[in-house]
Amino acid sequence: MKKYEIYRNIRKRAMIMGLPISLFALMMVSVIGSLLITIFSFSLGVIVALLLFNALLYGVLAQWAKNPQLLSVQKVSPSIISNKKLSPLSYA
Repeated sequence: MKKYEIYRNIRKRAMIMGLPISLFALMMVSVIGSLLITIFSFSLGVIVALLLFNALLYGVLAQWAKNPQLLSVQKVSPSIISNKKLSPLSYA
């Protein structure tokens, strides 16, 4: 009999089509934008280019989701927040 492990951390790393939620939302915005462009342009070259662009974007986002060190983002907030005076001078 097979044993299945319970996945308890679903909120920590939810995935849709192999992409995290934020990257999946970016992909859907791209798909909806390309659908709008397809509706208002009847050129076969534009339709093929949009299909190629969306496939390429999905591939790049999937690679980025697998290896997030490719585009590392540094911390924005400081590691320690303190009320200590930085200067020995008294202004009051």
